[in-house]
Amino acid sequence: MKTLIVTSPTTFEVVEVPAPQPGPGEVVMKVEAVTTCPQWDLHLRHNEPMFIGHQFHYPYPPGQPGHEATGYVAAIGEGVGELLVGDRVSTWNDPGPTTPGCYAQFVLRRAENLIRVPSRLPFEATASIELAMCVGATFVMLREMSAIAGRRCAVMGLGPAGLIALQMMKAEGAAEVIGFDLSPQRRDLALQLGAAAAFDSREELPFPLRPAAEIECAIDCVGAKGTVEWLMNRTKETVALFGVQREDYTFALHHYSLKLCGYPGHSRAAAEYAVDLIEQGQLNLAPLATHQLPLEEYGRGVDLLENQEAIKICLRPWW
Repeated sequence: MKTLIVTSPTTFEVVEVPAPQPGPGEVVMKVEAVTTCPQWDLHLRHNEPMFIGHQFHYPYPPGQPGHEATGYVAAIGEGVGELLVGDRVSTWNDPGPTTPGCYAQFVLRRAENLIRVPSRLPFEATASIELAMCVGATFVMLREMSAIAGRRCAVMGLGPAGLIALQMMKAEGAAEVIGFDLSPQRRDLALQLGAAAAFDSREELPFPLRPAAEIECAIDCVGAKGTVEWLMNRTKETVALFGVQREDYTFALHHYSLKLCGYPGHSRAAAEYAVDLIEQGQLNLAPLATHQLPLEEYGRGVDLLENQEAIKICLRPWW
């Protein structure tokens, strides 16, 4: 089978390796589509740690950092009862970068790390289930807090996670969802996906956003100190943190009534929540994959991400 190996920050190769064989509790998935994760792919290209204490080593493990994939069950190991050969599935829980990844024609996964997805949908609509699970974990938490329904909500950062978040806010009954991003193309896509309005937060807005007055619930999908504190200063009730935090945020005296929520962690329940929204037509992941390329054009795909000419790249290992 073909698999991709990132050999240095700026080089990669596609090589032939033996296809994996399933052991007890394991499943081999035929990868029909795998979407890039801009965080991992761009940090890997520049050899920049993803978080404090992290370090990349090259060559990177085969198939990594691919982890958002969809396809069919090709083979099952002993003791796998919940999945059958031929089932349409997606990955929802990344076992980590030390195991072979999904930038390959076949990938080996524990059965519990795969989830059935609707077979009627195009592959680009089910490849990013894992990201939807990650965002969904925050929304399962916010739903339990009754923080969204009937409220004016906001999303900071309209990249892949933010575009998922705005759809989940609408699915949870937000009265209105507004988005903020520096990119006009991403703001336009947010409008197409149901945002009531989308703005560049650096510019003067067409209405006043007074401290703790206009927005009732918000999610930050950037992680920067400036974006988080901008939302905190303009949100009345709840701010959820989804973007990767790399510096401290200031919780000031005037935030005394604000609920600031950290990330609750991955879960199967969040994966099922995301798949349920897809089945109900309330979550559409296909528009996130703005380009489809064969595995051999991975480098071009990362170029598009770096130049902000793409939101996600959908790589097709069998093309």
